Amino acid sequence: MGEIGIRKIRKRDGTVVDFDGAKIAEAVRRCFSATGSGSPDLAEKICRSVISTLESRDRAAIPDVEDVQNLVEEALMAEDLPDAARAYILYRRQRSQLREAKKVIGVEDELKLSVSAVTVLQRRYLLKDETGNIAETPKSMFRRVATAVARAELEFGSQSEADQAEGEFFEMMSRLEFLPNSPTLMNAGTDMGQLSACFTLPIGDSIENIFETLKQMARIHQSGGGTGFSFSRLRPKNDVVKSTQGISSGPVSFMSIYDKATDIVRQGGRRRGANMGILRVDHPDIIEFVNAKRDGVSFRNFNLSVSATDEFMDSVKNRGHLGLVNPRSGRVAGKVRAQEIFELIIANAWEFGDPGVIFIDEINRHQPTPALGEIESTNPCGEMPLLPYESCNLGSINLARMVADGHVDWAKLERTVAVAVRFLDDVIEVNNYPLPEVEQLTRANRKIGLGVMGFADLLIALGIPYNSSKALETAENVMRFVAEKSRQASVKLAETRGSFPNIDRSVWPKRGYPVLRNATTTTVAPTGTISIIAGCSSGIEPLFALSFRRNIMEGTEMVETHERFAEMLRARGLHSDDLMAEIARCGSIAGMKAIPAEMRRLFVTTTEVAPRDHVRMQASFQQHVDNAVSKTVNLPADCSIKDVGTIYRLAFRLKCKGITVYRAGSKTAQPISWGETTPRLGLEDTGACSPERCFY
Repeated sequence: MGEIGIRKIRKRDGTVVDFDGAKIAEAVRRCFSATGSGSPDLAEKICRSVISTLESRDRAAIPDVEDVQNLVEEALMAEDLPDAARAYILYRRQRSQLREAKKVIGVEDELKLSVSAVTVLQRRYLLKDETGNIAETPKSMFRRVATAVARAELEFGSQSEADQAEGEFFEMMSRLEFLPNSPTLMNAGTDMGQLSACFTLPIGDSIENIFETLKQMARIHQSGGGTGFSFSRLRPKNDVVKSTQGISSGPVSFMSIYDKATDIVRQGGRRRGANMGILRVDHPDIIEFVNAKRDGVSFRNFNLSVSATDEFMDSVKNRGHLGLVNPRSGRVAGKVRAQEIFELIIANAWEFGDPGVIFIDEINRHQPTPALGEIESTNPCGEMPLLPYESCNLGSINLARMVADGHVDWAKLERTVAVAVRFLDDVIEVNNYPLPEVEQLTRANRKIGLGVMGFADLLIALGIPYNSSKALETAENVMRFVAEKSRQASVKLAETRGSFPNIDRSVWPKRGYPVLRNATTTTVAPTGTISIIAGCSSGIEPLFALSFRRNIMEGTEMVETHERFAEMLRARGLHSDDLMAEIARCGSIAGMKAIPAEMRRLFVTTTEVAPRDHVRMQASFQQHVDNAVSKTVNLPADCSIKDVGTIYRLAFRLKCKGITVYRAGSKTAQPISWGETTPRLGLEDTGACSPERCFY
């Protein structure tokens, strides 16, 4: 653009910053894109015209943002571009409304986040002073997190290296290219200092062990973490208790104590308590466990998953019997038809959304440290199978920000993966662990869980329908790349920092990795609230809806519309209030002949995706994930119980590590609903999973 005389510009808050003329051209190009008019050359011409007008004025005067935007409107009209001018005026009006909404919320936002994002941050993430007032901005929150995590760099390098890492961490988060799990955003740089989301704890078959683990659970919940348990070691109901000459009440009764304790602890926290309860399919109390949530009110703080073995799934296929084993004695306590248990599982999943299933043998076939024991349970959303007393910190790359000129920006993705792996490894160093046992095993294995979000947005940017073979191919390519580059980054860290201490007891040396910093590097989490902050689709889920209402404050709702969808309608001259109202009523455009067929194919929503395609997408990612994949197969209300059974069988056959379904309307307190005018979501809901399954 050449040398220009304008050096500074005054923002709306009165601050003076460096003038960047390129932002004018970019704003005009966006208007052209939205209306299908103009060209890049014309955008540059308008930009030069605006700058020339500014320079013709008093050189000592500093223009303000409103001056510049007024000149852009005038220039668009002078070029006889009324549609682009109207789009620009509408954009200014929308931005003004957003600024006013954020003032009401009480958050100063320099990053131009959505109102939903700012509201979530205000309620759960931004630090407050002693009187409860917001004490930081979203930008300063990211700086707080980057500074706290980068302190780990001083253990391995110089202050300048730590400063460089801090800058890279901050830029990556503030550009919404990567976000860590909620406890890191909440607690980094605070006295709490507990930064991990996922924990699993052992439960032994004694009163002492049961209540010791209960205490440990409470400490973890208080710090913002979620917990997973296998209750499979507890003796069954009505079994003998020799020490008291009494009988056992069974695993489900003790689960209820954990559930009530979670309710009490959560009252003082910033997020709901989160548990995963697991029972082996061959436990004598399996039927009581599968039916535990049938009343619709019990175990609201638990996700439930049956730990299904290969033997069980084979018996279902062959219509055989399964032995029920008393864990106290190791003896077979009875036999039952495997199909009977399977049918009960899928009937409850259809009617109530629980239980899910984890395929425990598949999990252990791929766990990296088998010499340390078997994995029995997962974190609350199922994406992290962990050994007892292990924890893991998670983070997700926003794939919506990894696109350039209609293609995946592989170079940018590789850079982001490398910085994200370094960030997550640093979290292990600076973390304030709630239990010494957890710290010991976590540092010994150094597992991290780098995942992705915004996958549906990526597909749309690439012009690929979610329910297509090309989408499955893209999923494999993207996750294979993330897996390879994350492992390379872990090797590079190990060369200077050392391998994880248990590497010689792991599978990695035999697989060609004599040095490796982290026993695992990848996972796929549901990314509930962090995808709202990032302004992208949740995890690897399809879009929930193209237009919906979100309850952001008491009695206040805002309509959210997928930005790229609205842009494409404007570019085709189809955008109108009447059409948007119709889309809002339907929640889908599948049957709307007024919208071009290619758009209807591209912008599919979750219930338009066939169940088998949901499962195949999960399996495509799982092939290249060290840990597991959290994904919900969202089903329409009129699907059958047989459909659920088909999904569970397919997931086992495709070597998923677990599977969860959610049928619309199967929860009495569901956050997702279609009202008279538009679909609705609660503030922290993403439409990605059931109200109890999506804790994060």
